[in-house]
Amino acid sequence: QVQLVESGGGLVQPGGSLRLSCVASGLMLDYYDIGWFRQAPGKEREGVSCISATDSSTYYKDSVKGRFTISRDNAKNTVYLQMNSLKPEDTAVYYCAADALVQTMCAVYGYDHWGQGTQVTVSS
Repeated sequence: QVQLVESGGGLVQPGGSLRLSCVASGLMLDYYDIGWFRQAPGKEREGVSCISATDSSTYYKDSVKGRFTISRDNAKNTVYLQMNSLKPEDTAVYYCAADALVQTMCAVYGYDHWGQGTQVTVSS
């Protein structure tokens, strides 16, 4: 049974940092395309940052470029999202997702396996 479990969310002040983790069981993450997505209240789920299994190429949403970094530790079967210089507009539930073969990187519809999400709140 495939399971993705996110952790690391919380309340942080603007300008602060958080590191999200996504631990996988039931699959080997190094063979999967991985993505971090987020959904704010009243908004659609969107791709934030994704990484390819084949060549480790990455994608970042424009609004997080230079602030967020995705990485993977295959030995720990874990993917991370380091988030720096957080802004109130980054507030959302963050999800990790995995798929064996994604046609369009960071497209929500392309990922079959999803975690339950972790809340990130950026507020003073």
